[in-house]
Amino acid sequence: MINIEHVSKQFGSLQVLEDISINIDQGDIFGIIGQSGAGKSTLLRCINGLEKYNGGSITVEGKEIAGLSQKELQLVRKDMGMIFQNFNLLGRLNVYDNIALPLQFWGQNKNSKENHDRIMELLDLVGLKDKVNSYPKQLSGGQKQRVAIARALVLNPKILLCDEATSALDPQITKGILALLLKINKELGITIVVVTHQMEVVKEICNKVAFLKHGKMIATGKPEELFVAPNKDVQEFVGDSVEFLPKDGVNVRLFFNDETASDSAITHLAHELGINFGICQGKLENFRGTIMGSLVINVTEADRERVTAWLTDRGILWEVLENV
Repeated sequence: MINIEHVSKQFGSLQVLEDISINIDQGDIFGIIGQSGAGKSTLLRCINGLEKYNGGSITVEGKEIAGLSQKELQLVRKDMGMIFQNFNLLGRLNVYDNIALPLQFWGQNKNSKENHDRIMELLDLVGLKDKVNSYPKQLSGGQKQRVAIARALVLNPKILLCDEATSALDPQITKGILALLLKINKELGITIVVVTHQMEVVKEICNKVAFLKHGKMIATGKPEELFVAPNKDVQEFVGDSVEFLPKDGVNVRLFFNDETASDSAITHLAHELGINFGICQGKLENFRGTIMGSLVINVTEADRERVTAWLTDRGILWEVLENV
C-alpha cells in the first residue's frame, strides 16, 4: 500500500530524515514511534505530499508521490484521511458541518441524501449521533477527536494517517479512541499509519512498528518482538534497562511468547534441575491479545550451562546480561 525506500529530507543544512525504508501493507496498523524531533511527523507529511523529500522514493498504491502534479496529488490525498493532535475543528461549524467539510471541498452537496446518510452513518460509527447539532466548544476532547475521525473518513479513504492523535487525551479516553481505530481497521479494511511517542498506543493496536531516532530508523518489526527483546536504542526509549543486577553469579534474561508465557517455565526449571536462583526483574505485557514478556534470573556459574541448555531445549529464548 505504501512503499518508502531510502528517503531523506533536509531543512536547509538540518538532516531531518536519513535513509528511511518502510513497507506498509494493505490492512496494516503501522506505528511510527520515537521521541519529539525524531522525524515522525515529517515522514507522515512526506507520505501525503505536504512535504517534499530530497532523496529516495515514496509510492502510495504504486504512485510516486514526488512525481505527481498538484491535481494528481489531490486525488491521492482524497484516498488518505488525516487526523491530528489538536483536532482542527472549526468552532463556528456544528458537528455535521465539520464532518461535511471535505465533501464541500470536492464540490459535493453535503445535504444530498447519499452524503447525509454517509455523515449519519459515520456519526453512528464514532458514537456521536446525538451530537450532530453540537458545536466543538460543547464537546470533550475525546468527542472532538471522534468528530475529526469521522471527517477523515467521509470521503471513503483507503488510508488513515494519524499524527499524535491521542497525545492530548487522558488514558481512559485514549483507550476509547484506540478501540475505535481498531474497529475502523477491521470493519472498513482501512490501512492506518499512526505517528506517536506513546508506547501504549503501539502495544494496543499496531501490528508493525518502526522506531525513529534523530531522523534514522533504528528498528522495525512486530511491536511485541521489539518491546520485549529491544536493542539498546529501543531499550533506552522505552526505559527498559536493567539498572541493578547482582554482581555475583550469571544474570540470564528469558523471553516469553504467547505459548511459553503461561507455561510455568520457571517452576519447572527449578524442580527439574533441582536448583535455586534469584529473580531480578520481570514483566508480562499484552500486545493485541498476545501475551509477551521477559524475566531476569540470577544463577550460579556452576549452573550456567545446565540452565541455558534447559531453556534452549524448551524453545525459550534467552541471553546472558553482562554485569556492570
